[in-house]
Amino acid sequence: MKKGKFEFDLVVLGTGAGGSAAANIAAKNGLKVAVVEKDLFGGESPNYGEIPLKALSHAAKTLFEARKSTKMGIRAGGLNYNFQGLMSWKDLAIERTGAHDNADFYKKSGITTFRGEARFITPHEISVNGEHISAQKFLIATGSEFEIPEIANLKNIKFYTPRTILNIPKPPKSIFIIGGNVEAIEIAQILAILGTKVYISEISARLLPREDEEVGITIENIMVENMKIFVLPQTRVVAVEKDGMGKKVIFQRGGSEKFVRVEEILVAGNRIPNTDIGLENANVDFSKEGIVVNDFLQTSSKHIFAAGSVLDAKFSTTESLLQSKIVANNILKPRGKISPDYQAIPRTISTIPEIASVGLTEDDCIKRDLKIKTAIAPLNLIARSNTEDFRMGFVKLICDRRGKILGGSIVGPEASSAIHEIALATKFDLFAQDLAELPHAFQSWNEAIRVCASRIH
Repeated sequence: MKKGKFEFDLVVLGTGAGGSAAANIAAKNGLKVAVVEKDLFGGESPNYGEIPLKALSHAAKTLFEARKSTKMGIRAGGLNYNFQGLMSWKDLAIERTGAHDNADFYKKSGITTFRGEARFITPHEISVNGEHISAQKFLIATGSEFEIPEIANLKNIKFYTPRTILNIPKPPKSIFIIGGNVEAIEIAQILAILGTKVYISEISARLLPREDEEVGITIENIMVENMKIFVLPQTRVVAVEKDGMGKKVIFQRGGSEKFVRVEEILVAGNRIPNTDIGLENANVDFSKEGIVVNDFLQTSSKHIFAAGSVLDAKFSTTESLLQSKIVANNILKPRGKISPDYQAIPRTISTIPEIASVGLTEDDCIKRDLKIKTAIAPLNLIARSNTEDFRMGFVKLICDRRGKILGGSIVGPEASSAIHEIALATKFDLFAQDLAELPHAFQSWNEAIRVCASRIH
């Protein structure tokens, strides 16, 4: 097809964080835009990902904190919850985002919407529900999905995923979670607080193996000691079986085979990019890890861009949104193309307490053969930990030999807010001394950052 003969200037496949920003920016700048969504408009995060999980986590945290407040003189012995009320709260949080299956939002912005699964027919043409749609440029933002592991008999057993567990009719009496990723840990804590006996297994030596070692160890200790969760690192599930009204999970750990009986199973392991969209017909290079792009997020077919976890399943919503905006810029300003800068993007996890990190981890530095200095400040060193009765958690800073901040991690209340101080430091090449000398509000959690920075010499 010749230029000028296309139905649209831009067609975006997927309306999550990787696609929505680019579609809206392009439309506001006068391009004729269409979006294609095979699932719920708005994508995973607002519909069945971070938004509902955060809402439930907040409710669970409120219950958890109230129950342990007796030492403060609060009588909370008879405190309980209404599960349907919790589900209604979760649904209200989703609705308030305005992103819940929001096809009308795109239509009001002058964007044409298609609901269905898109497949490339040629480099400039896709098929959706049998209808052929052509475009001068495309953005692939089809995201990723949970990979179902090779476990004997798993396909013959009913199991939940992090998406379907959000619609469970009531908390199970017991559950075995296969996989120790972010969603798995968040769900494990929520269910444990609601009274479920929780087992969580992870093949790696610790939970959250991509984060600093202290992060995984600390959150495991909190889960085991404060929430009575059974954490099983270095564990491989080999088979599942029906066992009366429940299930039997067989796993290998410590050189021997063991099993537990539970009511339900949740599979929350690795994610894989959604690349089964006819990419070979569009001459787009990809692998099982995701679509291959250049520094400007262009695929091997330069008029086709890609963003979000279809590039790499590890990309977060924050990173996907940045990439989407970068793609919009590079489509609208082809002579002024820019590349995404991930240096100061925080990584946050809605656990209890929160986990947040930014920049390089200690393992990252070791792999790059960087000479570094590190320091850790336990939260119990600052006054806020006493007034709120939170004695676990820490701040960790990683610096080069001169003391310039390369990254950091926080495990503690309000970590997702406090991490931005460290993010600014990594973005603008600040030194630990700069943070140590910065006056911090007394009884703020950020005081731990100052204490940690003062330990870098």
